[in-house]
Amino acid sequence: MIKIICLGKIKEEYLNNMIKDYQKRISRYHKIEIIELTDSNNLEKEAVDIQKHINSQDYVIALDIDGEIIDSVSLAKKIDQTFLTNSTITFIIGSSFGLHPDIKKRANYRLSFSKMTFPHGLFRGILLEQIYRSFKILNNETYHK
Repeated sequence: MIKIICLGKIKEEYLNNMIKDYQKRISRYHKIEIIELTDSNNLEKEAVDIQKHINSQDYVIALDIDGEIIDSVSLAKKIDQTFLTNSTITFIIGSSFGLHPDIKKRANYRLSFSKMTFPHGLFRGILLEQIYRSFKILNNETYHK
C-alpha cells in the first residue's frame, strides 16, 4: 500500500481534479490512500496527528527540502526495492511550517524534489504524478520521457 499523509485541505478544484486523476491512475497498479490532516501553526500538534497514522512497520518517506534529490528512475527503483521488504510506503508532506524533527527522525528516508518551495496542493499533485511515473517505469510502459 502507498499511503500519503498530508496537512491541509486543497481548496482549488483544478488541483483536486489532478490529485483524483493521479490517485485513480496509481490505483491500477497499487492500493493508495491519501490521509488529509488539519494543518496548524503548531508543529508538535501536527507531529502527534501524523504519528497516529504511521504504523511501526511502515517505510516512511518524509518530503523534506533538505532531503536527497533523486531523478524519476531512482524513485522508481526506491519504490520497487522498498516493496520487497515493506508492505506499506508512507509519504509525508508537511504543512507550510515544514515537519517536526520527530517526524524527520522517524522517517526511513528524506526526499527532496527541489530546493524551491511549491504550493501545497500543487506539490501533492507532483508527488502523485511521480509515483504514477514510477509504476509506468517499473512496468516498462510508455509514458516516461
